[in-house]
Amino acid sequence: MYLVKTPWWLKKLYPQLIWNAEPGNRSIFLTFDDGPIPIVTPFVLNILKKYDARATFFCIGDNVHKHPDIFEEVKQAGHTIGNHTYNHLRGWDTDDQVYLQNYLKANELLKTPLFRPPYGRIKRSQIKLLQQARPDIQIIMWDVLSGDFDMSLKREEALKNVTQNAGDGSIVLFHDSIKAFHKMEYALPLVLEHFTRLGFTFKAL
Repeated sequence: MYLVKTPWWLKKLYPQLIWNAEPGNRSIFLTFDDGPIPIVTPFVLNILKKYDARATFFCIGDNVHKHPDIFEEVKQAGHTIGNHTYNHLRGWDTDDQVYLQNYLKANELLKTPLFRPPYGRIKRSQIKLLQQARPDIQIIMWDVLSGDFDMSLKREEALKNVTQNAGDGSIVLFHDSIKAFHKMEYALPLVLEHFTRLGFTFKAL
């Protein structure tokens, strides 16, 4: 069970987290979690380049360690980097100090104030620890979830999740992972085409 469109009450419940970007410029903020991964991340980079789009990649530290060349490609293409922990830890199931150290280990490679908790699951105590460790941290959530990770979801539904719910200032979540590739590969180009036609631009956080 997950919410495609983040409800207002959840945003109010966690005001210290960033759910939307500032509206007013007809901009959408695409984000990609779990990379960098061979084949998948380069596919995303090629599609974004075609539409002159910028995005934000929330990278797993271990994947950066394994694929430093692809990580460099992301940076060289002008996209923004975010931290997604070193081992994709679910905060609700992880000791606070273990979570903090895993974040710090990833940040030795990533060197970014942007952070997204894997699965969107993070305890208030963990938020506090991260803010103490890095006062300029920005914990980025999302406004619209594509659902590309959902094995039961049809790829056409992943597309509709974005085209029917995203708008000015939306932070949209895709995944550059093997698991999500089938749906993301279909939906991403059509999302870019749809919103470009409507006069939107795609920016990095």
